[in-house]
Amino acid sequence: MKNQLNATVALVSVLLAAVLVVSASGAESGKGAESAKRPNIIVILADDMGYSDIGCYGGEIKTPALDSLAAGGLRFTQFYNTARCCPTRASLMTGLYPHQAGVGLMMNDSKLEGYRGQLNRKCMTMAEVLKGAGYSTYMSGKWHLTPYLANNLVSPPKDNWPLQRGFDRFYGTIHGAGSFFDPNSLTRNNTYITPENDKEYQPETYYYTDAISDNAVKYIREHDAQRPFFMYVAYTAAHWPMHALPKDIAKYDGMYDAGWDAIREARYQKTRSLGLIQENCKLSPAVNQGWENETEKEWRVRCMEVYAAMVDSMDQGIGRITGELKRRGLFDSTLVFYMQDNGGCAEKYGLRSNKAKNIQPRAAMGKNELQTLMTPRFTRDGQPVLTGHVMPGPATTAIGYDQPWANVSNTPFREYKHWVHEGGISTPLVVHWPDGIAATNELRRQPGHLIDIMATCVDVAGATYPKTKKGQAIRPLEGHSLVPVFAGKKIDRELLFWEHHGNCAIRVGDWKLVRKGTQRMEKIENWELYDLAQDRSELNNLASEKPALVKKLAAQWEAFALHAHVKPWIGSKKKTPPRKPAKPKKS
Repeated sequence: MKNQLNATVALVSVLLAAVLVVSASGAESGKGAESAKRPNIIVILADDMGYSDIGCYGGEIKTPALDSLAAGGLRFTQFYNTARCCPTRASLMTGLYPHQAGVGLMMNDSKLEGYRGQLNRKCMTMAEVLKGAGYSTYMSGKWHLTPYLANNLVSPPKDNWPLQRGFDRFYGTIHGAGSFFDPNSLTRNNTYITPENDKEYQPETYYYTDAISDNAVKYIREHDAQRPFFMYVAYTAAHWPMHALPKDIAKYDGMYDAGWDAIREARYQKTRSLGLIQENCKLSPAVNQGWENETEKEWRVRCMEVYAAMVDSMDQGIGRITGELKRRGLFDSTLVFYMQDNGGCAEKYGLRSNKAKNIQPRAAMGKNELQTLMTPRFTRDGQPVLTGHVMPGPATTAIGYDQPWANVSNTPFREYKHWVHEGGISTPLVVHWPDGIAATNELRRQPGHLIDIMATCVDVAGATYPKTKKGQAIRPLEGHSLVPVFAGKKIDRELLFWEHHGNCAIRVGDWKLVRKGTQRMEKIENWELYDLAQDRSELNNLASEKPALVKKLAAQWEAFALHAHVKPWIGSKKKTPPRKPAKPKKS
């Protein structure tokens, strides 16, 4: 174990050195997009990362590319996703709430309007709309908006693959997770491929994060600059399994020896110093045993070192993307968004048992042999893949980083991916566009949501969002353009809404009503009420003090749930299934 004192000193140095940074009290003003030409647009989405992971949002992970974009642009302090991978992607791509696009849960078809498990034809993707406005459209990364059928690799239905939903070129995965060294469902355009038989990309070492970045760079390099382009870059970092390259893991040797308590406190202090959270926002209680009581410190440290390396690799790739924009003279005229699909993940993927310990190697996979498994049993060269408390990083392992580190990722908030408390749905939003935004290194406190990205892109691109397509009525956008917010103005919004797997929330102004549940509503907890202006960490439940407000907000949630096709619930033919309320919890 490395020297803990040195690691603690390093933490303090990171805190004191944090100045890219901004004073939240600085003037939040700037010119709008009116004078800018139609920009190129890049939407970057990271996977399973918490609010405070990247440097410019409080983290100690080295993210100079993202920090630079933040220093030259804007950071939103109250931006939201939908708490899970595929619903977030559906919402981001369509400007609708996920149930309206047909992806209210995962990729299973429940035969209900909001839960068909793939994009419906009542929505338009961002690529479809912008392509109609004359944009070239590219995607590199994770799709996860239609089922991956591992039992039908020869002629899978492709009507909801990227090229059939508006993209000119696609490199990435159809499925939502897999090995970073041999991802299942790897695809170029409309054809499944392997890392070994892809004629267009043959790096010395294949690593999926690098592949996503490098193919995005390739699209920019080959783009005809006579037209604007839209590009969607959807990373799988830092989703499990914890896979990273040795050179990146080495950067974090010793960084986490002080343990999760010290790292979490350092992040909390840094997010406050950056003005990303208000002074009245308290650090939510730790959910783990104290670091001093941890018996597997070396393994725990390694998990976070690998997680950090995964984020670091993504940031390096973002740096290569922006570097190519600069090389081609497109940097200032390109609108770049960066955000994350849900909070840090507390799932115990791969940790419940040790597997493959005594399995012998097998023959290597053939060059054209497709990987069909999310968690491969063997690497491409035939080595067994281990789970349990193994040291993560290489292709021979498949585990997650577990709840204690997810608690750090989501600093200072409660809960995780899957839940709709702030820890599950809060994301950074970095926006950079020199030609269209005069402000630099400023914060925007206007609440926003993924549904706003489509509306913003339609606005700046001068695109027309259609009412119908091929005779099918298209659902109106739910989001608002953020262009006024870029210029320091506010937008009027009635509410923001969430439902995922029975976890429900609504935000009206600074009031948030939230509860936990299950998808079939077998178990449902009482509503909790929070004043986010005073209590962003959701520690002081005011439901018992303001029953009339709870009733009003609950009625708004119910009405919007019907509008958004959250109801009828899965497993119930009734629109409002009977339930027995849980006993009130003490705050």
